[in-house]
Amino acid sequence: MRNPQETAESELKALMLLALNGDGVAYHRLLKALTPHLRGYFSRRLNGAAEAEDLVQETLIAIHTKRASFDPALPFTAWLYAIARYKMIDHFRKAGIRKTLPLEEAETVVADYDSEAAEAARDVGELLQRLPKAKRELLEKVKLEGLSTAEAAAATGLSESAVKVTIHRSLKALTKLIGGQP
Repeated sequence: MRNPQETAESELKALMLLALNGDGVAYHRLLKALTPHLRGYFSRRLNGAAEAEDLVQETLIAIHTKRASFDPALPFTAWLYAIARYKMIDHFRKAGIRKTLPLEEAETVVADYDSEAAEAARDVGELLQRLPKAKRELLEKVKLEGLSTAEAAAATGLSESAVKVTIHRSLKALTKLIGGQP
């Protein structure tokens, strides 16, 4: 049996794919289905319902204008929440808000972010799998495991400059994948 997150992902992605193929009814259903997801996302992070509602609308508009950038090979919810997160960050910047949290409430926030972190880790893993094995392993060593370029060079037998070039090219390839380019 699939968990609710997997079900939501598959249903929302299916609607998005239909919408991208010109199905107006599916597009309307998608936007309607996204509204409660986004409302919950913003309500947990903002004080006012009006602020949350404004960000829901801004995010739906951004989804509409950026829909062509969605890569069907990647998870839809990661794309969705990346847009929502950027809209919220823009809102905080415009308002001059710096979010702080009492230490007593840290556990609730960590629990809230755990599912997002798990989704993000899954999405990163899926993206990395699309890179050639040698590039993927080198990128994992340096960017995920925290090895220095010198340590990665010693471990792989490559020169430091070759490690740097490979990491740069791998990150560039990932950027293209995220942007929907082949």
